[in-house]
Amino acid sequence: MTPSASRTYTSGMAPRPSRERAGPRVAAGPGIRPEPAAARPTPDTRRLLVGRALRGFADGLVSVLLAGYLTGIGFTPVQVGAIVTATLLGSAALTIVLGLGGHRLERRRVLLGACLLMLATGVGFTGITAFWPLVAVAVLGTLNPSAGDVSVFLPTEQAALAQTTSGHHRTRLFAWYNVTGNLSGALGSLASGVPVLVAHACGFDVLAAERSGFVLYALVGVVSAIVYLGLGRSVEVHAAPRGRPLARSRRIVVHLAALFSLDSFGGGFVVQSLLVLWLYQRFSLSVQMAGAIFFAAGTLGALSQLVSPALAARIGLVRTMVYTHLPANLLLVGAGLVPSAPLAVAFLLLRASLSQMDVPVRQAFVMAVVPPEERAAASSVTNVPRSLAAAVPPLFAGAMLSHSAIGWPLVCGGLLKALYDLILLAQFRAVRPLAD
Repeated sequence: MTPSASRTYTSGMAPRPSRERAGPRVAAGPGIRPEPAAARPTPDTRRLLVGRALRGFADGLVSVLLAGYLTGIGFTPVQVGAIVTATLLGSAALTIVLGLGGHRLERRRVLLGACLLMLATGVGFTGITAFWPLVAVAVLGTLNPSAGDVSVFLPTEQAALAQTTSGHHRTRLFAWYNVTGNLSGALGSLASGVPVLVAHACGFDVLAAERSGFVLYALVGVVSAIVYLGLGRSVEVHAAPRGRPLARSRRIVVHLAALFSLDSFGGGFVVQSLLVLWLYQRFSLSVQMAGAIFFAAGTLGALSQLVSPALAARIGLVRTMVYTHLPANLLLVGAGLVPSAPLAVAFLLLRASLSQMDVPVRQAFVMAVVPPEERAAASSVTNVPRSLAAAVPPLFAGAMLSHSAIGWPLVCGGLLKALYDLILLAQFRAVRPLAD
């Protein structure tokens, strides 16, 4: 598809001028409300951010513990990769079902149901040690093998956040949403070394100590449900639900989903749980050391997102995504090929300082090119590839790590993600957001 053709995507409207602008048009006129002078956080916004922070901490903790714990109970790298794949496949299936069929459901109820599922997932991983039952829990649950959020919570929260603001304020709000999750995930990664330290200091069984991380994961599901119980009506769409979830924006959403699937497929080679395993096999780095590295990486990634809104205001949404993401992916390739631990860690940290800057811009772009009543479905459909397309590569990555300590998963992932950047720039740099 050519760039000019992509200009007609915006809900069947006439082609737009070829130059992308930083934010939605807000010219005065019937049916178009002006942007608010300031975007003040509402109580519902704060609750969504708190819920994201709690879940981010739990995800960061278990993503580092997962590979070592599963290896400790006797699973091979291939079996670990299979369980990671199962978690991503299950998340993808549930997200698409809720996205396409849940536009008539209250968002608060969807989030509460996801919290109950999170509780059940933590209980399952705490009490089950057989392979196939754990695969079943992974498919049906919410466990996240990466510090980033690829769970059923994400599309519902994105649509709810987009409902509370408009224009360039939306990019800033998504930046804080992701900063909150990433910083919490970094703290969770850092805390992943605590169970082992406590076990060694007190003479406890290491596996039992690591299992306590999944108990905490279950408790976070309970606390998150209490937070979401207080959500009000501002996160809901007040218009009557349509018969079809994507009536006006189906074409652009499907195209974006297909393109995001390429990025997600590359990202599936480098989920955090498998990076921990690779660092151990390649450089003999302990779980505690890996947790410290991912704490630093998560912190850099989180803080870098605060720059995204200002950069997007200057060069546009799509260019911000590509110009920050492409160098990060080349650094990922380099990390997989360098011969020493200090160089590999340096490349990973440099990559972390750039790789997350596209996230709030991408989320704001999706929310801005579809009408408000279709945002939940659009968020689900474009986020499903972050689980579905990323579900298969961990199985291949586990096989790669079984045969070689060289970082071939990092090389494959980086090259695929770089290809996504180039296609995104070619096809979407001319697409402009809709007016709010």
